[in-house]
Amino acid sequence: MIRSLTIAAAVLVAAPAFADGHLAATGDAAEGESAFRQCQSCHVVENGDGEVLAGRNGRTGPNLYGVVGRTAGTVEGFAYSDLMIAAGEAGMIYDEANFVPYVMDPTEHLREASGESGRGKMSFKVRKEEDAINLYAFLAQFADEAS
Repeated sequence: MIRSLTIAAAVLVAAPAFADGHLAATGDAAEGESAFRQCQSCHVVENGDGEVLAGRNGRTGPNLYGVVGRTAGTVEGFAYSDLMIAAGEAGMIYDEANFVPYVMDPTEHLREASGESGRGKMSFKVRKEEDAINLYAFLAQFADEAS
């Protein structure tokens, strides 16, 4: 928990705010595109027109198009865990401060964000903080398009 709070605090201090209130990405989007290869077996980035922008049409996890700035557990039609829904109801939004610790330890971060017990559905963990930050930067490119 202390590690997650330390990461979140460091990201909040380092990340400037966009005019619309979203935190800017501090990572390298090109490196994040490489890191996304770990995610594409379960996730896709597909716009509203059905165009796959990243990934290989994975459907185990939700579409990550517009994930930056989205409330956790709110992609329509996706069957989230109760813990993910509780985190969203508690106000968890995918900004860099939440995204990075979430992808590094999904269930633990959801427990901290929601104050609930249980398990999340995502079992994969990004091992390196730098990869998680870069992954966020990569996905942040699709936030403006989704708005």
